[in-house]
Amino acid sequence: MTGPARTLETAIPCTLMRGGTSKGPFFLAEDLPADVETRDRVLLAVMGSPDVRQVDGIGGGDPLTSKVGIVSRSTRDGVDLDFLFAQVSVDRALVDTTPNCGNMLAAVVPFALEHGLIVPTGDSTTARVLTLNTDMLADITVQTPGCRLSVEGECRIDGVPGSAPPIAIDFLEIAGSVCESLLPTGHLVDVILGIPVTCIDNGMPVVVLAAESLGASGYESRDALNANTELKQRLEEVRLQAGRLMGLGDVRDKVVPKMTLVASPQHGGAIATRTFIPHVCHASIGVLGAVSVATACVLPGSVPSRFTVRPTDGSSRLSVEHPTGEFTVDLEVVEGPDGPEVKRAALLRTARRLFAGHVYIPASIWPGH
Repeated sequence: MTGPARTLETAIPCTLMRGGTSKGPFFLAEDLPADVETRDRVLLAVMGSPDVRQVDGIGGGDPLTSKVGIVSRSTRDGVDLDFLFAQVSVDRALVDTTPNCGNMLAAVVPFALEHGLIVPTGDSTTARVLTLNTDMLADITVQTPGCRLSVEGECRIDGVPGSAPPIAIDFLEIAGSVCESLLPTGHLVDVILGIPVTCIDNGMPVVVLAAESLGASGYESRDALNANTELKQRLEEVRLQAGRLMGLGDVRDKVVPKMTLVASPQHGGAIATRTFIPHVCHASIGVLGAVSVATACVLPGSVPSRFTVRPTDGSSRLSVEHPTGEFTVDLEVVEGPDGPEVKRAALLRTARRLFAGHVYIPASIWPGH
């Protein structure tokens, strides 16, 4: 008599996390293949890509819900955790570890606490996290009253229902995170295909251009912009040329640079934005994208500076309006001997564990350790 049939599947420990306005599976680095090519095949299978619905995986059929976090203890002096972010394409067999993601970054310390990679240090716990994608450092503080991770709080962020404990992210020296300088083309304004743009990288490479330069208002809904194929085609033509000017090479298969249309604010903020990541209009705006756009806003002579309404109280906080609300960035930029220097970039996010268990892929893709 034979026993139950053995399935030819590999079970991988996995925790689904919401980080800011994004979500996706988090893994311990030790639970995934070390070989990059094999790891990427595993992540595609986990998410169910390429397929617009990702119906055969745990991806959500949208760039914001097709993200992956990989975490481990750091071996570098003064750093607590290493974080590798992966953007998994929904409709292509592509895993991109070029960019950062500030939203998923917000979930790193809660995940690490739940898995014993770090221990709480009191009523709040701060960990220094290195994002391996670009060697970006951030100090992240979470609430741990009684040395237990808090799961309820009053912090609200636009794009996420309800409230949760605040997670403070203080970015350290993020200018030129991918492109090696804050203004990677060396100019405040470049003209590409007749359109003035500001190319900037303060944590995320972004091309900022006036919505009106593409015949848009900058106040359209996300769906309306996604349906505007002519605008999107023009935007991609600009993006491909900007990528080369920014030192990123051929960006056809990369998710950076992101493209942000700007207009005057409508709801009391500093600037109105519509961001493409890079071919789909974002429901809000990415964390580091918001930081880069806000930085461009405070540089005199930049494309967005003429639309920007600065706080009248001398505050360093800029409210970046987006399709589902606003995103506040605490930003300090000074003029240095070699041009603008970012002294501080900080913000608040929230995160939450959604489920923990195993995700299954065919053993033919990877048989496991």
